[in-house]
Amino acid sequence: MACFLVPAAEAAVVTIVEKAVSRREKEPETVEMELDGGIEEVEKIPFSRKLRWLSNLLWGGALLLMFEHLWHGEVVPWFPFLTAAADPADAAVMLHEMATVGVTMAVVVTAAWLCMIAAASVIEKRAVKTVPAAE
Repeated sequence: MACFLVPAAEAAVVTIVEKAVSRREKEPETVEMELDGGIEEVEKIPFSRKLRWLSNLLWGGALLLMFEHLWHGEVVPWFPFLTAAADPADAAVMLHEMATVGVTMAVVVTAAWLCMIAAASVIEKRAVKTVPAAE
């Protein structure tokens, strides 16, 4: 019914935080990596870009769910927009769905993002270790 509102709310907060973090970031840190047999200097992934990954995951999931709810007639283009919000008994079911399904979806997406961050960190550290020390 309205489970997509929870990830959408998290996405809005993450987008605002990402914009604030990107303004405060300085020059990206560079590291030397061995690429295609040669050593190149590349930039480490800034935290604002990692936050953008989470924002994109959340917005994409929320939009896909909103389309699915629109397709099934649970979201309409007139007030109150959510068909469940028109009836108090349905509103209680809607709030329960948001509290269970919506929160679970937001947590799972955030956990998947944390796994992505961990994998990116491991890859960055491994790439830095493969570069031979300067003589």
